Amino acid sequence: MRVILQPRTLFIVLSVACLLAVWLSLALGPVSLPLMDTLRAGLRLLGFPIAGHDLQQAELILGQIRLPRTLLGLAVGAVLALSGVAMQGLFRNPLADPGLVGVSSGAALGAAVAIVAGASLGGLPEAFAPYLLSLCAFAGGLMVTGIVYRLGRRDGQTSVGIMLLAGVVMTALAGSIIGLFTYLADDATLRTLTFWNLGTLNGASYVRLWPLLLVCVLVIGWLPRRAKALNALLLGESEARHLGIEVERLKGELILCIALGVGAAVAAAGLIGFVGLIVPHLVRLIAGPDHRVVLPASALAGASLLLFADVFARLVLAPAELPIGIVTAFLGAPFFLFLLVRGRT
Repeated sequence: MRVILQPRTLFIVLSVACLLAVWLSLALGPVSLPLMDTLRAGLRLLGFPIAGHDLQQAELILGQIRLPRTLLGLAVGAVLALSGVAMQGLFRNPLADPGLVGVSSGAALGAAVAIVAGASLGGLPEAFAPYLLSLCAFAGGLMVTGIVYRLGRRDGQTSVGIMLLAGVVMTALAGSIIGLFTYLADDATLRTLTFWNLGTLNGASYVRLWPLLLVCVLVIGWLPRRAKALNALLLGESEARHLGIEVERLKGELILCIALGVGAAVAAAGLIGFVGLIVPHLVRLIAGPDHRVVLPASALAGASLLLFADVFARLVLAPAELPIGIVTAFLGAPFFLFLLVRGRT
């Protein structure tokens, strides 16, 4: 595979794009702030001694609304892209998506149960609602992934093909249950379910943010350490074993990593599709298949893509807001079709 950009150049470009995405995410919205005021207010929030008595409104908007939303977008984009790399390495297929093992649908089902149960009980206490929703979504993703993994185990071996089929079945089952909840829900609950299934960064708060950041740090810290093992797995399972890789242990670690990452992302922001598909594939097209480059580059690219998509979602129908899952699907579906057509030629 021809390398279009060398790793150093790629990381410089992605770092600049990520910084630009953060700057625009902090500045733009229903109440847009001047770019320089945003920069000065951001530096003041970081503790830099910058004079500016006229920045009180900008500091309030950044500190309470824009900063947690931007951090949430960075974390969700990075962890979805890294989960996509892990999934594509596990299946040895560049068109694999993190949702294939059912973790996304399981997390969505857990969130739907929490939303419907909370509505039937007359609402949940404000202090516990964010934690309970995230916990149910996270537990749902882990439970479905555990079932899929258990179904894929045969005689001490993990069958990736059976896992794929089990993931399709569990996704369909979870989707049918969510559809039943949607049909039975009242108007307020239906609106909440709809926005959750379409994905949104709206309503981001530090309460919802810190569990995702913890999982994101774990995933970002662990996956690059397994880059060489993922490179060996590209050659095939038997070749990887001959190179000293414990393939079954690696599969289990990858599945756990995908479940943790996607479960936490869905718990924090709802269902956001195609980030885990298009970002790793695009990075491979540019930089080649070496996971030592693909993993960190995908994290930067995924975070940047999601922030740019969020800025677009905020502005295109302002003061209303478009669910970010619609934007990522609008970008990802044509790209996926392009990959299919390109693969046939």
